[in-house]
Amino acid sequence: MSDPKKQLDQMIAGVRTGRMTRRDFIGRTTAMGLSAGLAGALFSKAAKAEEPKKGGILRAGISGGESSNSLDPALSASPAPNNTVSLWGELLFYVKPDGSLDPRIAEEFSSSPDSKVWTFKIRSGVEFHNGQTLTAEDVIATYRRHTDENSQSGAMGIVQGIEDMRAEGDKLTVTLGAGNVDLPYMLADYHLTIQPGGGYDDPAAGIGAGPYKVKSFDPGVRVTFSRFENYFDSSIGHADEAEILVINDNTARTAALQSGQIHIMNRVDPKIADLLRTTPNVEIKQVSGRGQFLFLMHCDKPPFDNNDLRMALKMAINRQEIVDKVLGGLGSRGNDFPINAAYPLFDDTIPQREYDAAAAADYYEKSGHDGSPIVLRTAPGAFPGAVDAANLFAASANAAGIPLQVQVEPDDGYWDNVWNVQPFCASYWSGRPVQDQMYTTAYLSTADWNDTKFHNAKFDELLIAARGELDEAKRKGIYSEMAYIVRDEGGVILPMFNDFVDGVRTEVGGWVEDPNAEMMNYRALARCWLT
Repeated sequence: MSDPKKQLDQMIAGVRTGRMTRRDFIGRTTAMGLSAGLAGALFSKAAKAEEPKKGGILRAGISGGESSNSLDPALSASPAPNNTVSLWGELLFYVKPDGSLDPRIAEEFSSSPDSKVWTFKIRSGVEFHNGQTLTAEDVIATYRRHTDENSQSGAMGIVQGIEDMRAEGDKLTVTLGAGNVDLPYMLADYHLTIQPGGGYDDPAAGIGAGPYKVKSFDPGVRVTFSRFENYFDSSIGHADEAEILVINDNTARTAALQSGQIHIMNRVDPKIADLLRTTPNVEIKQVSGRGQFLFLMHCDKPPFDNNDLRMALKMAINRQEIVDKVLGGLGSRGNDFPINAAYPLFDDTIPQREYDAAAAADYYEKSGHDGSPIVLRTAPGAFPGAVDAANLFAASANAAGIPLQVQVEPDDGYWDNVWNVQPFCASYWSGRPVQDQMYTTAYLSTADWNDTKFHNAKFDELLIAARGELDEAKRKGIYSEMAYIVRDEGGVILPMFNDFVDGVRTEVGGWVEDPNAEMMNYRALARCWLT
């Protein structure tokens, strides 16, 4: 039976976000045993407390910031820049917490029966921060910039499938080389922030059409914003100013929240989540989703170009131990492919991979590895508990006779100098709304952010086939085959899917659980307010 307090909290959250009417709330709470008078009072309090208020300075302490960070959305790869671009930028679509689409720059859309030709109606009257009016041509230029290999864009795999784009007034027509029923979800990728002229002149100018304008940018330290008065959506952007303080150290970030120096923090350390719940004026916001903490091997670099060695390491990690000891139960086991039950068309019949020291030893012997140390690089900020997870991995691997050695790197520079550079390292993904986007961004051979350097022609062929398959049963079968290929041949060791755990002070209103990513899918500062 469900916890009554949790049920009540969920219903109050429903009132606060407009998903539950007064009639429904009172009906359900009285059925739980509350009097009609108390139920009515609770509803009024919840509804009144969540009326948006304008004004003030809303501050967040965010990890994952570095001195090398840029305002170029193509390069956004960690929490600080992800939260930053979501404040000043806009997309054709957002993905709502329930998984449906929220049209933003694109007001309407439609597709041909084969999903190859898509038409988007661009919202009229949207203004960039520099006073220019956003047009369909700006959208085209933005997408073209992300197809350029020199852009190093995390969305390159998404836009490479576009064959042609045309603008006719407010109508944008996109023609794909192969059908893709999920294209609108793909275009909700935060890298594809619409910029004036596509951002060609200065991609790091920080000029967009979002709810806040960049006031100052001190990379790896602090970013400040002021509300954009000409923003097209009055329901977003409530604070006069917003501020991101880069605080990579978990202890310092937590202390800043407890003292009131910041109002919101990301990535609460699972070890202290329960303790933080007891702190006055602080709430823990936790939601399960598609987030994943993992270890990446480059399939094209020795010794990881040997699949027997990759399999040895996959068999040598104790996933349940890491979920229990690192996440404190705030997550679930992974299975060495980046999809879980939060994704549509997930195949739950794929056997769960377990720790097997004997099998790991057999694969290791078969690989012919010379016995030299296998170095796994990590950093405290790679993900909460990353160093502990790496050490647990090393211990279980060593027990199987595999000489795994952990090397701890500094947080500053990790996402530039280690991730996607070194052949074996700790990393994370927030996940993506649909399987195609997750696989296209990180596993397609031509994707710039293929961070395991996984090149598999059969996998690529299946990915393209799945995009245009309208029969869901057939599409699910294709995704299942792709999952097996990644699981058994790929370079990802995925021990756990993490819950998104953020800390929020009680004076913050408007918080909504969003399984798409931490910090309300990086939009907490844009959508929340000070009560």
